[in-house]
Amino acid sequence: MKTAWTLRNRTFNWGERTYLMGILNVTPDSFSDGGQFNTLDRALDQARYLINSGADILDIGGQSTRPQATEISVNEELERTIPVIQALRQETDIPISIDTTRSQVAQQAIAAGADIVNDISGATYDPEMLPVVAQFGIPIILMHIRGTPQTMQKLTDYQDLLGEILAWLQQRIAAAIAAGINPAKIAIDPGIGFAKTYAQNLELLRQTAAFQRLGCPVLVGPSRKSFIGHILDQPDPQQRVWGTAAACCAAIAGGADILRVHDVRAMYDVCRVADAIWRSQNTPD
Repeated sequence: MKTAWTLRNRTFNWGERTYLMGILNVTPDSFSDGGQFNTLDRALDQARYLINSGADILDIGGQSTRPQATEISVNEELERTIPVIQALRQETDIPISIDTTRSQVAQQAIAAGADIVNDISGATYDPEMLPVVAQFGIPIILMHIRGTPQTMQKLTDYQDLLGEILAWLQQRIAAAIAAGINPAKIAIDPGIGFAKTYAQNLELLRQTAAFQRLGCPVLVGPSRKSFIGHILDQPDPQQRVWGTAAACCAAIAGGADILRVHDVRAMYDVCRVADAIWRSQNTPD
């Protein structure tokens, strides 16, 4: 049994239902919504919309991680994210995760009111990330990636896709524990779309259940991604809502604990129905 997380006044009982992490990109260049929410007022309006739509967690990121994304300075990342977290903490107690690979950003975000660190590098880009998270005693989400957003799509040659990703995540879990992070506060993410081909993304969704063997909550993030666009012949990420819904159903069937999504309102309904099918022990008369 995975240990429940209690963040502020909310308890996450893993396995009971699927939780939704709403994406709030305060960036000008994210792949599907860059520039839409990169002012404080627009970011706060979107945060309120995500909360009202059923988000359980808000994931705030200031550095785009789309393929070929340009890396920004630490100061710019701080300027984009910290005011949003501070403002949200004045009006809501929803758990907030900071989507960053930098310990300095994580530290300031936690001080501003963030509750989780979501690190797409599995805490490999910054050697201080794990010690900082350990110091504050908060949960961390470790995602699988190879290379960087600039190089990752050239690094998709796996001899054993599932085995290599599981081994890598197990290594990162061990590193987090060695740094002093409570094992019960580690979640993992197979990294859909990060150093994965179209076919590999589909295979990981088919194999979601395998990640349960690591004993951590499992986050899956298929939202609006290019493999869905490939299937639907849909170049506009914002028109991939129903393709995302299908991918989310696959992840829920495989036991995913958290879905990281843009379209929270639609995926809230998807989760309710999918949870009734795959998670509910009680069926109506």
